[in-house]
Amino acid sequence: MTAVNVIEERENGITFFEMKNDELQIRVTNLGCHILSIFAKDRDGKQEDVVLGFEEIEDCKEDGTYMGAIVGRVANRIKGASFELNGKTYKLAVNNGPNHLHGGEIGFDQKIFCYEIIENGILFSCISPDMEEGYPGTLELKVKYLLTGNNLTMEYEAWSDEDTLCNITNHSYFNLSAGKEKIYDHYLKINADKIACVDENCCTTGEFMDVKDTPFDFHDYHKIGERINDDCEQLKLASGYDHSFMVKGDENQLSLYDEKSGRKLTVSTTLPAVQIYTGNFLDEGCNGKQGKPYENRDGVAIEPQFLPDSIHIEKEPKVILRKGEIYKATTKYIFQVDEQ
Repeated sequence: MTAVNVIEERENGITFFEMKNDELQIRVTNLGCHILSIFAKDRDGKQEDVVLGFEEIEDCKEDGTYMGAIVGRVANRIKGASFELNGKTYKLAVNNGPNHLHGGEIGFDQKIFCYEIIENGILFSCISPDMEEGYPGTLELKVKYLLTGNNLTMEYEAWSDEDTLCNITNHSYFNLSAGKEKIYDHYLKINADKIACVDENCCTTGEFMDVKDTPFDFHDYHKIGERINDDCEQLKLASGYDHSFMVKGDENQLSLYDEKSGRKLTVSTTLPAVQIYTGNFLDEGCNGKQGKPYENRDGVAIEPQFLPDSIHIEKEPKVILRKGEIYKATTKYIFQVDEQ
């Protein structure tokens, strides 16, 4: 049984919640639907926080790390901060080099969502008006967080009154050691044969690379730090891993494992790609929990989504949401313990 409670309400509309059962304790807010904390058990039964977050939630407005937030309308980068749809060119906010990132200057990560406490979780909702951040159509988004047993499930739905773009993800950074160590010794396993290549601005190029015999081959478990500094052009361009893995299968496409604590996170998603970002540029950001600034490689972001810059790459871009259609996606985070 999951208990869901409001733990703080502020006059500015920001509200904090706790979802708790015998397996997990999760704290979230309606500001950007940020995941603030996930307390998960180690092999000794000790619950510790396994996600990165801000000392003060309002710091998210001055920081570019998107820790724990829902991002969109379009996650990741849109090359050149513009796109063409139905014969019309739309100009977007330029907020990441020459490109558009995670919905723009004021994306979903900055919005205060309406909320409803439901069985085993919370239903968040917001409306993005026509031409907000340059996107056509009034879009309504619903985000559902559900806690059942050792599973945190995120369900997304969106629709628009005009053809538009939509690609939603959650941008949580995980550290299964609860911050005791960097993520170099975390083991990672991904069911993916290819990655989407990136340029010097970490924008996808439209080229795909076979992962076999490269540092991107995670068919079997490898430590994140094992090959992150290899002499590989794609790693050098991104200063580490910051790439979309084109995942295969309908479930359990990715696993992250910390040997010392025994914690294991399995990610299951309906989306075709998972962006792995090893926190290559966390240094000099806002203060983290307990007021300590984060450093590079303190966490790894796992972001299920459509192919980044799909609008410029795919012949039939999945990122296009047509009027009258409903965008739907589900991602499940399963927390387990290896009892070795």
